[in-house]
Amino acid sequence: MKKSILTLCVLAAVVLSCNSKKESLDDNLKNDTIATAKPLSKADSIINLAIEVHGGDLYTKADYSFTFRDKKYRFKNNGSNYEYSSEGQKGDSLIKDVMVNNDFTRYINTKKQNLTPEDAGKYGESLNSVIYFATLPHKLQDASVHKKYIEQTTIKGKQYDVIQVTFGQDGGGKDFDDEYMYWINTETHKMDYFAYNYQVNDGGVRFRAAFNPRAVAGVTFQDYINYEAPVKTPLNDLPALYEQSKLKEASKILTENVVNNQIK
Repeated sequence: MKKSILTLCVLAAVVLSCNSKKESLDDNLKNDTIATAKPLSKADSIINLAIEVHGGDLYTKADYSFTFRDKKYRFKNNGSNYEYSSEGQKGDSLIKDVMVNNDFTRYINTKKQNLTPEDAGKYGESLNSVIYFATLPHKLQDASVHKKYIEQTTIKGKQYDVIQVTFGQDGGGKDFDDEYMYWINTETHKMDYFAYNYQVNDGGVRFRAAFNPRAVAGVTFQDYINYEAPVKTPLNDLPALYEQSKLKEASKILTENVVNNQIK
């Protein structure tokens, strides 16, 4: 009997010792994680706040339709998964493009088309681009996005934080070498202006000024006046040229008939 009690005591002591070591190890791992966690950069903090005021977590389950240049677009987000689509009439043909997690398909009058990889890439990039710009600044959280705080500046009497964005080649899309710049209002934290340069078709420079901002079921949509500047104009120079009316209006970017498909 005494031997059994002694054995139980020894086993209990071993279990307590193991639990104590495990708790100590867990605490050390937690402390190491806290100690090595990389703090958010100033640029990340500013962009994250902008995303929050434009819609934040609502983007992760968003399902919206809108019209852009006579075509109907729809995006359905489910965390990191998504489905983008567009529909447009061309002559007697109804063309529907669908992209599910980078997998692109085109239908003409409901018939699936056999596309070359080059055409699928081109049409998919066009569809993705429209959704990307319509939902800015949502996608600026992507891992391929490299953000850098530049400065604080004034445009038309309002203060802005200036954020430069470039992209990594892995996940940055076909035009990963393009450069973007965003002007985030320091008071409202909204993205009022952005600019970019691109390299294809001999290159170009664009500056967009937002107007007609409206929240649809908590997510902000904006229209833009799209200005062009001479090739190789530094993006940082564009606000001053804009205030001096030295930029040429190229087009208006109108996201119309916005509908939240989750509201019945």
